[in-house]
Amino acid sequence: MQHSPDSRPDGTPSAASSARASATQTFPETAEPLQAGFLATLFRDLGAEAPDGPSEDDTVAVHARAAALTHHRTLTVQAEHEHLADLLRRAALPVSAMDFESQLRSYEPRPFPADADLPPAEAEPRWADYAPAQPPAADPDEPASRRLLDSGYQRELAQARLRHQRDLREWRARQAEGAAAEAKAARSAHEQAEQAKARAVREYNDSLEECRRAYRLSEPAAVESLLERALAAAEVATRDIPSPCRALFRPLTRTAVLDLDLPPLDVVPSLSGYRLAEDGSPEPVPRAPAERTSDYLRLAARLALRALQAADAVDTDGILAGVVLNGWLRRPGEDPVCLLSVDADRDALARTRLVAGTEAARPAAVDEDEPAPGVYTDAEQDEALLRLRELSAVVTPDPYVPVPVVPNGTAGATVPSAAELSSNEFAQLVRELFVRGGLGSWSVRLRGPFGLVATAEGAKDSGLPGRWVVWASRNTDPVAADELRTLAEAVREEGAERGLRLTTGRFGEAALDLAAEEGYRRIHLIDGEGVRELSRTHLGLPLAAG
Repeated sequence: MQHSPDSRPDGTPSAASSARASATQTFPETAEPLQAGFLATLFRDLGAEAPDGPSEDDTVAVHARAAALTHHRTLTVQAEHEHLADLLRRAALPVSAMDFESQLRSYEPRPFPADADLPPAEAEPRWADYAPAQPPAADPDEPASRRLLDSGYQRELAQARLRHQRDLREWRARQAEGAAAEAKAARSAHEQAEQAKARAVREYNDSLEECRRAYRLSEPAAVESLLERALAAAEVATRDIPSPCRALFRPLTRTAVLDLDLPPLDVVPSLSGYRLAEDGSPEPVPRAPAERTSDYLRLAARLALRALQAADAVDTDGILAGVVLNGWLRRPGEDPVCLLSVDADRDALARTRLVAGTEAARPAAVDEDEPAPGVYTDAEQDEALLRLRELSAVVTPDPYVPVPVVPNGTAGATVPSAAELSSNEFAQLVRELFVRGGLGSWSVRLRGPFGLVATAEGAKDSGLPGRWVVWASRNTDPVAADELRTLAEAVREEGAERGLRLTTGRFGEAALDLAAEEGYRRIHLIDGEGVRELSRTHLGLPLAAG
């Protein structure tokens, strides 16, 4: 009787048949016999001689191993997605305030405990250590009472009692004196230790108050120290990714420039998972580039918002007029690339919610045939990026190319040049200079990255009386005569009495000649050297040339 190769003599399916059926149900797309080329490659890698043709048992076993490897690698990718989702959640957690009040310490000395452990006392003399040994019995039948009448024993007993009583009296005297001394010494040691702890806390608070005084005087070292402590505390929640943030304070514009190191690009998974290829080998399923870009920008935006929140929360004394934050991607052997930049004044920070939502949608189980979606929906709808755009931030469209952005301001030095200032800083500097010079009712009409146009009014008894139109810019090209004509027209339209053209550079010869004409006597000119002189005069702070 002939039996099928897929069945036993009793008619039940063989193990090979069962395995093939299971493989067909689990991996329908690879249920066909594997190509002989893949098996030949496998045997060659193993150092074995390939048989003339693969058996069905070998085919199923190889397929099962490939399927298990595919599943294992897919689980690894899933874990990477879970880690990213957790990072996004932790990066959005609100930070604790690190202002001076929160850092103050207090300590109240504790009283000496009534049941304090004192040094071990001398043991009380025991009679058992003094009592003489009883005399031996001459007759075993003799009662013990007769032995006690022995004169020698009685003499030793009396002497032992005298020694015990004498030692007991001396011990009691020492205890009366020693207990008080030991208790006094223990109490003194306890009080000294408690006073030392209280003194250390007072000294710490005094040093903190000295730092606070320096901070209120806008001393750069004190402001930077407080900011960096706050930024380091904010970083605790995501210590598993490197994202340090350094701070520089410019007293000239009362602006903090923060340089945030963004995490490496590989923190975002590049794969959706793995699936079996047509030849039966595990094949990676790459994610769409747009998904990786969205996830990375989402994480970078949350880290930037957290740094802004830490700087804003710590400045309870209102020293900062604004914050510039630049997010840098640093890679070994390459120049750093700026991927995002924020230039926000204090009012913008106050009206913007700096804490992004922490809803972290976990990625769905990865299908081995279909690419997994990103951790979130489109980055354009992410709350953190929306918050940054409310602050007029510039963000790279693609960090993986990468496409750099121009930093709003750079942290080159505490004494900056006009080119290093952000647009907010430059506007703040111009306003401060002319308000100190006597122009009030300052109103900005136009503002751009390189300058502004504003109107202001000076009191009659001030050095700048009447209504003014101010046009200030920071450019390297000489100011042309046409710009003075434009300013004179704006003065007429505004009904102002005078116009002021300020540049951090210089004026061209044609502009200087035009300003000397009779019709332009109401237009006043200030060049770069004049700006630096005004800064020294009205602010008491230098502005570097450049």
